[in-house]
Amino acid sequence: MVRETLLAAIVAGLIAALVFTVVQSVWVTPLILQGEVYEDAAEAAPHSHEHEAHETAEHEETAGGHHHDENEWKPEEGWQRTLFTFGANLLMGVGYAFVLVALYLLWREPRNILTSALYGVAGFLVFFGAPALGLPPELPGTAAAELSLRQEWWAMTAVATAVGLFLVFSQSRWSLRILGVAIVIAPHFVPAPQPAVESSLAPAELQSQFRVATAICNAVFWLALGVASGVAFRKLVASGSRAEA
Repeated sequence: MVRETLLAAIVAGLIAALVFTVVQSVWVTPLILQGEVYEDAAEAAPHSHEHEAHETAEHEETAGGHHHDENEWKPEEGWQRTLFTFGANLLMGVGYAFVLVALYLLWREPRNILTSALYGVAGFLVFFGAPALGLPPELPGTAAAELSLRQEWWAMTAVATAVGLFLVFSQSRWSLRILGVAIVIAPHFVPAPQPAVESSLAPAELQSQFRVATAICNAVFWLALGVASGVAFRKLVASGSRAEA
């Protein structure tokens, strides 16, 4: 039972990571590369030493200490970058697949592909959609608030959305369902942390394209993960349990 559960999560995470990496490579990565062009151009522009030191300190403060180092290693463009992206997506996919499989075990097993896809939609809303309303994805070279503050707001919003959706879809009493809707909405009355000075090196049009592309690619990822985890769970875990019974 444990082995089948682990295998179901790993298989689902692998499939979702492959799908996510492909759509990222086609749509999101080119936009990130364009954003890096503006960032590299800004870094290469001539500045006085004092101004450069001031800008570096200010950027570290507003962006949570993130800055570029000429000696910092990063994967090269092409297969190396794609491989590292896939590795990160695989870790993320397997991790989220364990969350879904645990939900299937503890609450309700998906009965078909449609219900599996709905679990994926819920995952998208919890882990991307709701947090992105306050903290949308940003291209390189965009100022951001302190990382710890953004992480706290993201976690609060994700947990509230998960609890609210659970109440809406698991309870028959309308009072609890209304409470669930209120819990989903509540985090958005707390403003998401923003940088002291908003600035972006990339044009606004490129930022908009990036946000749309990232949202759609994450939706594809979660649909793939929901369907793959549901199918893998029914084939590997649920069927094995019924056979043992």
